[in-house]
Amino acid sequence: MTVDGVVVGTIEKGLLVFVGVAKGDEESDGRYLAEKIRTLRIFSDERGKMNRSLTDVGGSALLVSQFTLLGQTTNGRRPSFDEAALPGEAKRLYEQLADDLRAHGTPVETGVFGAHMCVSLVNDGPVTFVVDSRETRS
Repeated sequence: MTVDGVVVGTIEKGLLVFVGVAKGDEESDGRYLAEKIRTLRIFSDERGKMNRSLTDVGGSALLVSQFTLLGQTTNGRRPSFDEAALPGEAKRLYEQLADDLRAHGTPVETGVFGAHMCVSLVNDGPVTFVVDSRETRS
């Protein structure tokens, strides 16, 4: 990932994680996501089955702040970002997620919060998942 032509984050084997922080998200959401990111069994084992986690394969996480994930496109032709957290709160929770992952031994690289980033990806699969901490709330 680059900002203004300068590499700011890179990983080998691991996960590219686009992080959208919504209004009302809390530290508990970040802790939930950190645990899920580390332990979700989405890497292939020796039989080709998704049976290994990021921790199991010794992988890293590349976190990219992405408020556009909260964009609502149901009305009109321009997305609404009303559900996205304000930048200061979003940055705090994004950084907390990175810290939570690191605290459990996961190597983490991050982009530059709020910057225009160029992200390159080699998707081995392709495999893409959406993990939403709001789904755990009753």
